[in-house]
Amino acid sequence: MPSAPLPPKESNLFKRTVKCYEQKQYKNGLKFCKMILSNPKFAEHGETLAMKGLTLNCLGKKEDAYEFVRKGLRNDVKSHVCWHVYGLLQRSDKKYDEAIKCYRNALKLDKDNLQILRDLSLLQIQMRDLEGYRETRYQLLQLRPTQRASWIGYAIAYHLLKDYDMALKLLEEFRKTQQVPPNKIDYEYSELILYQNQVMREADFFQESLDHIETYERQICDKLMIDEIKGEMLLNLGRLEEAAEIYRELIDRNAECWSYYEGLEKALQPHSLEERLELYEEISKQHPRAVSPRRLPLNFVTGEKFRELLDKFLRVNFSKGCPPLFTTLKSLYYSTEKISTIEELVISYEASLKTCHLFSPDENGELEPPTTLLWVRYFLAQHFDKLGQFSLALDYINSAVTSTPTLIELFYLKAKIYKHVGNLKEAARWMDEAQSLDTADRFINSKCAKYMLRANLVKEAEEMCSKFTREGTSATENLNEMQCMWFQTECALAFQRLGKYGEALKQCHEIERHFFEITDDQFDFHTYCMRKMTLRAYVDLLRLEDVLRKHAFYFKAARSAIEIYLKLHDNPLASENKEQEVNSENLSAKELKKMLSKQRRAQKKAKLEEEKKHAERERQQKSQKKKRDEEEEETSGPKEELVPEKLERVENPLEEAIKFLIPLKNLAADNIDTHLLAFEIYFRKGKFLLMLQSIKRAFAIGDNNPWLHECLIKFSKCVSNHSNLPEIVNKVLTQEMEKIFISKDLESFNEEFLKRNSTSIRHLLSGAKMMYFLDNSRQEKAIAMATRLDEVMRDRNVKVLTMVLDFLRDGTFGECHSQSEAYRTACHKMFPLATAFMSPSSDEDSCFAPMNHMAINHEALTNEI
Repeated sequence: MPSAPLPPKESNLFKRTVKCYEQKQYKNGLKFCKMILSNPKFAEHGETLAMKGLTLNCLGKKEDAYEFVRKGLRNDVKSHVCWHVYGLLQRSDKKYDEAIKCYRNALKLDKDNLQILRDLSLLQIQMRDLEGYRETRYQLLQLRPTQRASWIGYAIAYHLLKDYDMALKLLEEFRKTQQVPPNKIDYEYSELILYQNQVMREADFFQESLDHIETYERQICDKLMIDEIKGEMLLNLGRLEEAAEIYRELIDRNAECWSYYEGLEKALQPHSLEERLELYEEISKQHPRAVSPRRLPLNFVTGEKFRELLDKFLRVNFSKGCPPLFTTLKSLYYSTEKISTIEELVISYEASLKTCHLFSPDENGELEPPTTLLWVRYFLAQHFDKLGQFSLALDYINSAVTSTPTLIELFYLKAKIYKHVGNLKEAARWMDEAQSLDTADRFINSKCAKYMLRANLVKEAEEMCSKFTREGTSATENLNEMQCMWFQTECALAFQRLGKYGEALKQCHEIERHFFEITDDQFDFHTYCMRKMTLRAYVDLLRLEDVLRKHAFYFKAARSAIEIYLKLHDNPLASENKEQEVNSENLSAKELKKMLSKQRRAQKKAKLEEEKKHAERERQQKSQKKKRDEEEEETSGPKEELVPEKLERVENPLEEAIKFLIPLKNLAADNIDTHLLAFEIYFRKGKFLLMLQSIKRAFAIGDNNPWLHECLIKFSKCVSNHSNLPEIVNKVLTQEMEKIFISKDLESFNEEFLKRNSTSIRHLLSGAKMMYFLDNSRQEKAIAMATRLDEVMRDRNVKVLTMVLDFLRDGTFGECHSQSEAYRTACHKMFPLATAFMSPSSDEDSCFAPMNHMAINHEALTNEI
């Protein structure tokens, strides 16, 4: 039954309750609710109970809030206020689908309620229910046709639905209502014009876009955008002479923008190499200080002309000292001819500068300063590092450091070379040396922390970052607050390599929370952007949010989490007590005493750290409580704490892995690793059709991928071992697998794969693993195949060779200690500085190799499925 209407006194109190909620005066709001509910006649008044619940929710009392709101709704189920409040409560808990249902029920009872319609439209655009959003915005336009947001919101709905004609009609009708003098520049009106033009360009209305931008040119603030639009539209319309004129003007404004040169070339359409060169020479004369007109011709010239232009370009940059010179030229390294020309020229400079301080002994002129030789050596170190000739690279950088031991760039590059050579601890040491030269440089500080994390020095990395984080809190907590995801990603990978799976998963879940928060934060912009007329930026924001989890940070975190959960499924962690019992059984009395002493020290240290953290948390909580009491701000309930021990001992690791996988399947479907990770999960769950789906999608992206090859053979073997599958499933699997294997048996399929990829260590490794998997009597042949180090191999690098060594050691090929030791020695001769290939005696802490995440016990898994 509906509640009885409130008399004037209580009605005024209710209005004051609503006002207190809007003004965030929650305690006062509760007082007014109490005054109404204390009257026995209105003790069950539904709307008051609902408002009391909503106010309690803002004070963080979630359970009480739900109790009061549901009670209020039961007492007055036909009140639009109760349904609206219930929707607001669901929205605060991010249950947007449920909130939309509540709003729709509220609108059935009060179809023209503006506030409910606005709240509903916000949720619809948040959830990308574009059809529903368009209908709601239409209702708002009918109710408030004079409001700007009504027209803009309705137009945006059509734009996002790609009904460009209707969107343009609405925008034009709205534009006509704007009273802006023709010669006056108004920012909001300018943004409206540019948004209109964006819709025209997306609809491929090139002529209309050009006419539009020319008509309103004087009233647009962004003059650069005007010229860029004109140039693009004139090119699309084939009016090349006019387009060329526009692009020349743009180059005059910014002579370093490569896209302007690209547009100019499209407009002028030079027919020969000479014409293209003349064009760049002419621009270079007009802009003698510009780098781009001298750099861009190096992309398309070859032979002697390339040598001549490169010689001029290098001399100028070496003379004035240009640290990013190698970065500028790095894109030329696709051509072996150009690489050899670069190397020949720069080496000749180095030899001549050492003897006569000139670029060439034959020339006469002013002597070069000593810094020229320094930058030449710096360039050569980068050059040989790029080519994988690390000993030469180190020679050049060492000679540069000897001559100038105070230049940060030299130590930075030396650290980079050691990273590429596979000695991550040494790399971190040299990056620390670079950081010590300028402790106020945040970039070098961050780089140093990153290198430390790569070397698994997590504690040292935190201390390095603490130099730039807020005092009084730990660096990790502060970086988490700032959503510093590069740090958390590297932390997760470091913990993963160290086998601290709980800590690694904690970082992965923190990153997942950041992406959720970024998605949720767009809520504030749905009204703000329409109010401020930043419509182009708003549409860009919506499109970015749609593909947010495609970002590299999320992919890395999700991949790491999935790999750890797979590992935990294959080898669940025992409880700590059991681990200690097993360890103590195998120790002597002296070793046991030593171990117990070490454990006590570790426990004491952990206890002190925990007490310190607890005291800090209490201090922060008191501070927050005081601030809340003073300002009575809205607060949400505390986030669930991520406890590493609980995360690594989760009951169902595969279900947790799927939570990270789903966004990858939706947004990173073009990455083959997404589908191969999906296969690994479904393989363990025994989901044959989902395994098949994953394999087919991966096969469509790259049919010669080594990891895919392993998945194909494991899947085929698994299917053949299960004769009890439903007939329809078996039929589908057989039909689809025949398309891939083309009636070959698995051994033949594997042999063909090995022959086809005889020059790739990574492919040979996968083929060898499958050879041993199919027939473990062929162990010697499989190991010989995996450990080939011929010169013809195109991927003989530290990362791939380390991967092979990991598989030899972890039992993938059975017991093969002597072969793995022989392989380590051979790799050490090739890469003497790589930590992974050093003998345990020379480096006890050789834990820098990438972890073999996907190593699994194939037989055990197949039997389990």
